[in-house]
Amino acid sequence: EVNSSFFYSTSEQREKLVESERKHVDDKVRKIVEFKKHVCSAEGAPRNFVLINQKGIDPLSLDLLQKNGIFALRRAKRRNMERLQLVCGGVAQNSVDDLNSDVLGYAGLVYEHTLGEEKYTFVEEVKDPKSVTLLIKGPNAHSIAQINDAVRDGLRAVKNTIEDGSVVAGAGAFQVAASQHLTKFKAQVKGRAKMGVAAFAEALLIIPKVLAQNGGFDAQDVIVALQEEHAEGHTVGIDLQTGETLDPVTDGTWDNYRVHRHMLHSCSRMRLGNNDIPRLTRYETTPIAHANNLAHPQCPSKTRSAVIASNLLLVDEMMRAGRSSLKGAETVGN
Repeated sequence: EVNSSFFYSTSEQREKLVESERKHVDDKVRKIVEFKKHVCSAEGAPRNFVLINQKGIDPLSLDLLQKNGIFALRRAKRRNMERLQLVCGGVAQNSVDDLNSDVLGYAGLVYEHTLGEEKYTFVEEVKDPKSVTLLIKGPNAHSIAQINDAVRDGLRAVKNTIEDGSVVAGAGAFQVAASQHLTKFKAQVKGRAKMGVAAFAEALLIIPKVLAQNGGFDAQDVIVALQEEHAEGHTVGIDLQTGETLDPVTDGTWDNYRVHRHMLHSCSRMRLGNNDIPRLTRYETTPIAHANNLAHPQCPSKTRSAVIASNLLLVDEMMRAGRSSLKGAETVGN
C-alpha cells in the first residue's frame, strides 16, 4: 500500500491532474475488462466475473464495470480479503499488469442479502474452502450468545483433539475407571497415604454424579450401576437421556485429553497450596508480625513469596465464605 500526495498552484494544473488521474483509472478498468473477456471466453461456457476491491471505486468506473458484466464490490475489509483467499483460492493483486488466470479464485454463487438493517455479501459453492463463516440466527440476543458459545466450544474441542492426537472416553467413563483403579491401588499403600488415595478416588466420582444430577437421575443409583458394569470389564459411561449405562466408545462420546490433564494438574496445585498453610505457620510467631517473619533464615525468598501469595488467596476465599454464611444466618434469624 502506497500513500502519495499531489500539489498544484493553478487551476490549469488542477485540470491536468484530474485528467491524468481519470486516464489512469480508466486504463486500469479497461485492462480488467479485457482480462475478464479473455478468461471468461476461454473457458467455453459463459461465466460471470467478480471484482472485490479493498479501496473505493468511483461511480464512473462502477458504471463501466457493470456494462461489461463485472460484479464489483468495494471497500472490503482487510481481514475479509485475507479470508476470501482461503475460501475461493486465488491471490490478492495490487496491480492490473500481467494478470493471468492463475491468480483467480472460484465461487459458484455470489450475491448480496439484507439481514436486519445490514447488507451482507454471500460467497457460496466454493471448491476447496480453508475458511468458512457461520451464520447464527436466534429469537433474541441471549439465544444467539448461547449458540455462539456452543459453536466456539465445539470448534475448540476439535482443535484440541487435533493437537493432542488422542481422546479420552467421555460420559464419566474415565472418572469411573480411574476411581476403581485407585480403589484397588489403595491396598498397596501403607500409612496415612491410604486415606489420600481413598479421598482422591471418591473425588473423581464427582463428575459422573453431577452428570447424573443434571440429567435428573439419582446420583447414587447411577454410580452403583457404573461401578458394577465396570467391574465386569466394560468401558462404561452414563446416558443422560435414559440414565442407563452406555459404551462411550461405541456411542462416540469423547473428552479432550488436555482437559483431564489440566484437571489433574489443578488438583495437584491445590493440594500443594493447602500444604503451604502449615508450612507457613512454622516461620510465624504472631499473626501480625509479617515483616519479621519474612526475614526468617530458613525460609528462602522465592518460597516465602510463593507461600504467602497462596496463603493470602486461601484466606481471601475463607473470608468470602464466612461473609456468605453470616448473611445466610442473619436471613434465617430475621
